[in-house]
Amino acid sequence: MTDLIDTHISMRLDDDSGHFLINRYGTLFEQMTASDLVKIDSDGRVVDTLFPNHRVNRAGFVIHSAIHQARPDLHCVIHTHTAAGIAVSAQAEGLLPISQHALKFYNRLGYHAYEGIALDTQERERLVRDLGPHNAMILRNHGLLAAGSSAAEAFQNIYFLERACQAQVQALAGNRELLQPDPQTCEHTARQFEDDDGEGIVQLAWEAALKLIEDQRAQYCA
Repeated sequence: MTDLIDTHISMRLDDDSGHFLINRYGTLFEQMTASDLVKIDSDGRVVDTLFPNHRVNRAGFVIHSAIHQARPDLHCVIHTHTAAGIAVSAQAEGLLPISQHALKFYNRLGYHAYEGIALDTQERERLVRDLGPHNAMILRNHGLLAAGSSAAEAFQNIYFLERACQAQVQALAGNRELLQPDPQTCEHTARQFEDDDGEGIVQLAWEAALKLIEDQRAQYCA
C-alpha cells in the first residue's frame, strides 16, 4: 500500500505533550526502522532530540495533525495512495455496498473534497469536519485514510477499506449489473463488524499480520 515516500503513518504519544510520531520523509516503508519515526508537535516542528534534522512531509503533517488534534480517541492514523483507493476516490458514488469488506464502512465513512496538495493548515478544519465521528475517510481524487484507537485497529480499517476498493474496481471492470444488499442487511453487517472489534478479533488479525514480518524484527526495531 506504499507510494514511494508519499504516504504516511502516525501515532499519538501516550503522554500529554500533544506530540506524535510520523514517518521520516524520504524513507521507503520497506526500509523504515523505529529510528525513522520522527516526533513532532502540533505545529509540525520536529521535537526529536535524537534526530533533529529528520524531514517531515508537509502534507502528511497537515492531514495527520488535523485528526490527532481533534480526535483524542484515535491514536494511529494511516494515509495511502493505492491504485484502487484513488480509483474509488474519483468515482462519484464513492464506496459501494457491494462486498462484505465494504459493509464494514456502511454509513461509517467520511468524504473530503480535493483541495490540492494538503499544504494549508486551514484545510485541517474541513478534514476534521468531513471525517466526523467515523474512523475512515475517502479523500476525493487523492486516496484513503483510516484511523483507530491502536495500531491494530487502524491497520484493520485501512486493510478492509483497501480490499473493498479493490473489489469495487474489479466488479465495475466486469461491466455487469451489480447486486447490493438491502439497507437493513447492510446496517446489520456493519454492526456485526463492530461486535467483532469488541471480541478481540482486531487484535488477533494484528498478531497474525505481525507474524508475516517476524523475520524482520531485528531490522525494524533498529
